[in-house]
Amino acid sequence: MKNIILFDLDGTLTDPKVGITKSVRYALRHFGIYADDLDELCKFIGPPMRKSFKEFYGFDDEAANRATEKYRERFLEKGIYENVMYGGIDVMLKNLKASDKTLFLATSKPTEQAERVLEHFGLAEYFSFVSGAELDGERSEKWEVIQYALERNDIRDRDACIMVGDRKYDITGAKSAGIDSVGVLYGYGGLAELSDAGADYIVKNVAELTELLCNRL
Repeated sequence: MKNIILFDLDGTLTDPKVGITKSVRYALRHFGIYADDLDELCKFIGPPMRKSFKEFYGFDDEAANRATEKYRERFLEKGIYENVMYGGIDVMLKNLKASDKTLFLATSKPTEQAERVLEHFGLAEYFSFVSGAELDGERSEKWEVIQYALERNDIRDRDACIMVGDRKYDITGAKSAGIDSVGVLYGYGGLAELSDAGADYIVKNVAELTELLCNRL
């Protein structure tokens, strides 16, 4: 039985597309880069922001740090609230909590920002622990935040745990921690990405996720 469930945030509990992509666009304009197709910037949803600026635009460490600062400049003012909770998420979390499941948040987003999002949507009460990145970039990789959550809560029975997320980073991070994983297709990863990463389960929507977590595991 899976008694401990770790959830990703962006693309799993909420859809942050508008806030993240507009804030990335704002940061890129600081460097004279005009990326106006927000769909093209969805690749920034999931992985650590500094890593994404390096990977997708070839920024060095200094530029990536500056771009991340500019991103946060807009995101913390506006972008964090340009966000929508996926339908049924609140009911699912309430049912899981009522079934004595322990819920952790494991996100590459800085912890303080993640906590603000949970509070904004009224979801904070369902989570026993929030594991996120530090503002200086420490503990930003998904495997690090998963390990941190498990270690801080002295979770030794890895068979009792499962990670839920929409990107390959959630799946490979779970594997690094020795726990099972669920990939969700309503986020930003897609079937090929989640399958190739080795997700133990893949669900199409929140209804299927609820059925899996509440009744089958």
